[in-house]
Amino acid sequence: MPPAIPPAGSGPGPGSAGSGRVTLKDVARHLGVSVATVSNAYNRPDQLSPELRERILKAARELGYNGPDPLARSLRRGRTGVIGVVYDAPLDYAFADPAAALFLGSVAHTIQAQGLNLLLLACPHGPQPVHTASVDGFIVYCAAQGSELLSAVLSRQLPTVLVDQHSAGDSVLVGIEDALGAQAAAAHLATLGHTQIGVLCLGLNPPGTSPGLMPQEEYRTTTERLRGYRQGAPRATLFPVATAQNTPEEGERRTLDLLRARAEVTALLCMSDVLAQGALHAARQLGRTVPADLSVIGFDDLPSSASLDLTTVWQPTGDKGEQVGQAVLALLRGDRPADMTLPTRLILRGTTAAPGPSRTRSVKGGVQT
Repeated sequence: MPPAIPPAGSGPGPGSAGSGRVTLKDVARHLGVSVATVSNAYNRPDQLSPELRERILKAARELGYNGPDPLARSLRRGRTGVIGVVYDAPLDYAFADPAAALFLGSVAHTIQAQGLNLLLLACPHGPQPVHTASVDGFIVYCAAQGSELLSAVLSRQLPTVLVDQHSAGDSVLVGIEDALGAQAAAAHLATLGHTQIGVLCLGLNPPGTSPGLMPQEEYRTTTERLRGYRQGAPRATLFPVATAQNTPEEGERRTLDLLRARAEVTALLCMSDVLAQGALHAARQLGRTVPADLSVIGFDDLPSSASLDLTTVWQPTGDKGEQVGQAVLALLRGDRPADMTLPTRLILRGTTAAPGPSRTRSVKGGVQT
């Protein structure tokens, strides 16, 4: 038979040790029950009758006790139930980039059945969030090769999955065929007859530097796609342009800069559909008809890209998120799954065509003729 609970206020007051913070022991002493009985009300409710549990919770609320400290409980269990997602961009990147949102949603859907949650660790200014995060493992979504951020993750020696990175240590790698997808896109333009091609690149500038010029290439995704573009159109002249953020506004701004400086460009290879959306806006501003005056190819095949009739490179973003989630679960079980590379393929739509006569130009001595 469950112990009777005296009315609130009939026992010793909380915080008798002078701490001012109500503890589980204070609640048990106040109610005249064991500490285990109060603990069960929060952690093992099936051990108590519904009536007893409700009376305990009601009395605890009246005393100002909000339940066990989750951090202390996780330390006792040896697990936090949280996986950190690391990237070197501002926090709003995860919500503004449709591909990132799709990927994260797929990861969350995969791990939540096992009682795990995601903690977004935006690290645009350094790795401090990684050093202090109370997590069971990491997913590195975007970090420059050899960066302090990536080193900080690996130094924690926790189960880690690297996304679209080079393999490192005992981490599991999940990626896509970046170079092959990019090669197919560039080869398509070369077959159509394009020889002057602009490239809007992702993640070439370290945080804090100015975009627009080509610095040292630090991101695997960017280097692999650039390699694929060059292999797919070896006789074409490529004009790579760095971007600071993966946004339509940035794609529009960089496209305007490029086409004003290089009027001979007849096609654009964009390393994301988001940048391609901006490029389409820029083309309209400059009076260039797509695809008659300018061909545009994206990368990702976002759900919105079909409505834009955008030629693009498809990647399995949702499947990638699921595979990353499964890899995290396997590592937490003590297994080491194999690295995985997922396929890409070119999706032909209406934003590519042979260069029109009005855009077939030669340049002599830097002067358009």
